[in-house]
Amino acid sequence: MKISRLLAGVGAVAVGGLVLSGCGNPYQSEVVEGTEINVAYNEGFMAFNSNSSAGNNTANSNIKYITDSASSWAYYDNTPELVRNTDFGTFDKTSDDPLTVNYKITADAVWSDGVPIDEADMLMHWAAMGGLVEGGWAPAATTGWNLISQTPEIAEKEITLVYDQQYVDWELIQPLGVSAHGTYALAYPDEYADVQAAWDTYKGSQSDDDFTKYSDAAKSFAETAKQKVIDAITNGDTEVLTKLATAWNDAYVYTTMPESPAAFLTAGQYNLLETKEDEYTTVVANPLFTWGESPKYEKITVRAIADSTTALQALQSGELDIWSGQPTADILEFAQSISNAEVQQGIQASHEHVDLTVNNGGPFDAAAYGGDEAKALAVRQAFLKTIPRQEIVDKIIRPLQSDAVVRNANLVSAADTVRYPILTEDNGSVEYTDVDIQGAIDLLAQAGVSTPIEVGFWYPEGNVRRGQEFELIAASAAKAGFQLVDESEPNWAFTDPSQFPINPHDAVIFAWSQTSLAVGGSDQIYACYDEPSAKGGNYMGYCNEDVTDLLHTLNVTADADEQTDLLNQAEQLIWADAVTIPIFQFPGLTVASDQVTGVKAMPLSPDYFWNFWEWAPAEAAAE
Repeated sequence: MKISRLLAGVGAVAVGGLVLSGCGNPYQSEVVEGTEINVAYNEGFMAFNSNSSAGNNTANSNIKYITDSASSWAYYDNTPELVRNTDFGTFDKTSDDPLTVNYKITADAVWSDGVPIDEADMLMHWAAMGGLVEGGWAPAATTGWNLISQTPEIAEKEITLVYDQQYVDWELIQPLGVSAHGTYALAYPDEYADVQAAWDTYKGSQSDDDFTKYSDAAKSFAETAKQKVIDAITNGDTEVLTKLATAWNDAYVYTTMPESPAAFLTAGQYNLLETKEDEYTTVVANPLFTWGESPKYEKITVRAIADSTTALQALQSGELDIWSGQPTADILEFAQSISNAEVQQGIQASHEHVDLTVNNGGPFDAAAYGGDEAKALAVRQAFLKTIPRQEIVDKIIRPLQSDAVVRNANLVSAADTVRYPILTEDNGSVEYTDVDIQGAIDLLAQAGVSTPIEVGFWYPEGNVRRGQEFELIAASAAKAGFQLVDESEPNWAFTDPSQFPINPHDAVIFAWSQTSLAVGGSDQIYACYDEPSAKGGNYMGYCNEDVTDLLHTLNVTADADEQTDLLNQAEQLIWADAVTIPIFQFPGLTVASDQVTGVKAMPLSPDYFWNFWEWAPAEAAAE
């Protein structure tokens, strides 16, 4: 992929101009005028609502973290440790029975159009995330939220969540996502016409006066729109809720800048400036931001560079400042040879795995065998026996991390030195320790399934390491009669329920990126879902009622020993069903130019983006 020069192709649509001083409060902007940093991720931005099933992608979450994390109640540092963001607001448990948590926005925080962030935004986020409010909301995960069935009480910039049961990870619940008035505008664009016209004028002029007119129009619109959102939720107005849910699910999905500013309202240090599909996304310092840590760069451009060599060449030549990716041995050697860069290595909280789809009529679905579950299970077991996990680790991962081993648990990593040994002792992973071609052939013969068996296999197109994994898996599986068909594409379309309620691919390979140290939450991947639109991260169509019950119980269990027992039982059942198989824990590699300071690797997602506000030009830092 060609890397554009630093400013090539960047648009000129700023949100609120670039006047970074003159605030009438103690906040002092530290933005260095005229500065821009170019960083990279291996995929491009595709959706602005990363809480939706369609937007549930790390590339999207990275951008949302840069634009909106200042308006969260907590975040993880790279220890990792949960840090409360008291610059924005407070949250406190006010009761244990029932579990009750109160959230207050204490900052004079506003959306990028100047509209205050308030209780309407928090109430809509509750409605969207729990799967309990009518309308057809499709969140990426409902864990925790689905335990809050009582409509929350709200007050000015305040919301109180009352849980039906104890929830072990309550501190990780964050009641804010996309804006309520923006979502209403996307649902009812005709009512937003005056604001749209004011925005169009400002977009053409870039004058402060025209921005003020746009902001005033947005505030006037929001007064009514926010109340309509609140009324629809509290009164159960299905018609309005359906339109809001449709906008929440779909209107924030885009790869070029939308016409309506309602689709990119931000709540933090940066505003979305420009995005170009599979190329770059640029954010610009938000002149309305006056709470929290000030960023240092005026612009951040996140370039989509799938090829690691291309990214490092750009960093070596000075066109790129930070890169982190899925390295090979050659890439590590190349990174270490760059004289003007710092290399940081470590283990990431992400793990590679292969999932098998069990509800698409393909070779791993009982429907393909007249509903014979035992036959489908045998085919799945046979396929998993062919996956060369040790070879993948030996050839691709150990050159980067000499002590790398195959991961043998789905629900916890080896970093959990207490639970990992327990979960891997007798979970069934021993059946897949070594490639067993003859065992696979025998299973297929016993089940009466003839070969070749065609398997549509997806991996993210352009990802070099996963391309190598695909080749190794395809070669091994072919020996047992499985013919892998390359169905790679770059856009992760199968994760969007509006495009594919059922995953069209028979097998997929990707990584689950851990965003927190939560105990629960695995139900979003392994629990049963009645509706495809509410499947969370369960793209397999997997449903084992016992696993679902165990993981739901885990979410509300505080005792550590009981948690371990629940995890152990669920782990054994998942392996017995042969629907997924872990391969390895990610070796991390972060490379930063000596022209930027403050870059710190992080095991959890959002990886090195976690402290973007600390990034600073080396010259400015030296001064």
